Amino acid sequence: MERPWPEAEEMASSSPDAPCSCDCFVSVPPASAIPAVIFAKNSDRPRDEVQEVVFVPAGTHAPGSRLQCTYIEVEQVSKTHAVILSRPSWLWGAEMGANEHGVCIGNEAVWTKEPLREGEALLGMDLLRLALERSTSAQEALHVITGLLERYGQGGSCLEDPAPFCYHNTFLLADRTEAWVLETTGRLWAAQRIQEGARNISNQLSIGTDISAQHPELQTHAQAQGWWDGQGTFDFAQVFSLTQQPVRMEAAKARFLAGRELLRQQQGGITAEVMMGILRDKESGICMDSGGFRTTASMVSVLPQDPTQPCMHFLTATPDPSRSVFKPFIFGAGVAQAPQVLSPTFGAQDPVRTLPRFQTQVDRRHILYRGHQAALGLMESDQVSPREWGYPDGMIDSGKMREPGRGGYSRAGERSSSLEIWQLLRGILGRSLFSPACVRWYSVPPSPGGKFVLHRLISTFPWGRIGGSSSGKNSWIWSRKASRPYGGCWPASGPHPSRNWAASSRPS
Repeated sequence: MERPWPEAEEMASSSPDAPCSCDCFVSVPPASAIPAVIFAKNSDRPRDEVQEVVFVPAGTHAPGSRLQCTYIEVEQVSKTHAVILSRPSWLWGAEMGANEHGVCIGNEAVWTKEPLREGEALLGMDLLRLALERSTSAQEALHVITGLLERYGQGGSCLEDPAPFCYHNTFLLADRTEAWVLETTGRLWAAQRIQEGARNISNQLSIGTDISAQHPELQTHAQAQGWWDGQGTFDFAQVFSLTQQPVRMEAAKARFLAGRELLRQQQGGITAEVMMGILRDKESGICMDSGGFRTTASMVSVLPQDPTQPCMHFLTATPDPSRSVFKPFIFGAGVAQAPQVLSPTFGAQDPVRTLPRFQTQVDRRHILYRGHQAALGLMESDQVSPREWGYPDGMIDSGKMREPGRGGYSRAGERSSSLEIWQLLRGILGRSLFSPACVRWYSVPPSPGGKFVLHRLISTFPWGRIGGSSSGKNSWIWSRKASRPYGGCWPASGPHPSRNWAASSRPS
């Protein structure tokens, strides 16, 4: 019988467009500039794949109930926690996310000497979501993943494509006090605890001899396969990594080292803004745009060590963090799903549900994704009409916006000023990013006694000075007015924009 899944070496190097990227970062005090753990991830996927941001409320479930994941069913637990997920819109799991208890997880593809599983099982992205829904700490999330891994295994295609593409998984898990790196190979695994300092993972095994926990049969299995002679200290990465690394895996190693150096340069001063800068770094390849793959979504989370402070999560829901806005989210009463970042559904006719899978294609773009595409088109074309993007006629006809030929719309630095471009972007994206009707997606009333105000800065736009900031950036960060625990600061010049975010964020 023909083998349905290629060997690891074949899968890692089978295509020049095979994903060579995905990067996760974490900073634990004293590496952080503030008393908080800071988590970040770039999700690098097929360039046309859409990631949606999904809020799933906490729930209770009947005894004996079953849960349908991407490919297989598992037993449901009695209680699940609220989660916010950034996920490829065709699958059940997630590339990255957080739960109401301040647990964050990101996963990455990795290939090892262990053969890839034949047939379908849990995806690494399924394991990620299951862990978020079932844990209250990073360590508990690790136990959830390893327990499910040993019971159900991991396997199945990780791309929406007729040609299967599968891999093993590594995970970066974080909470308010610590982080864990979990690296898997089949049903086996090793984990490393991070209680201080900064750490990153990038599509390769990185746990060496510093193993905090492991599968009980890990070393005996390595000996039985002839990969380790049982002498000396056991080095997980050395024993299980592919003997001959494909070129793209060597590129991942270079990116891992570059990410580690970027963290080292900021030791003791790492903030959410620093992490966003790292995710936007194109020179290192961390912000990816190569062949058929690119960074399709990004996430940064700030997890204060003080349990009375809310955790803050920033998600792009759009590709290329260097040209995306990080939108904030806080768990709390009144959170509701924003339809602007939710992809359409196709029920039983979805290509992932019909057999054989992925024989047809569907349009999964959500409203924000379409708006983002239009915004990028503005930067890349000389003349774009607001009407072509569905900009409200009332705004055009009132004279607030001008059609081409009456001032026109052109690239930044040409006929249009940066402010005009910003106004047009607000017209396209405003309903998803700024208006009170949609604010409910990414903010809720803060903890008692806390008032959040809009501070400068988080999203760096490529066209320079916008809206009164002299820093060459237009970025926003939410922080507590008194102590600014998230690293926010006022602009060097221009107005100090503020508003009662709690009041505007309540669902109508």
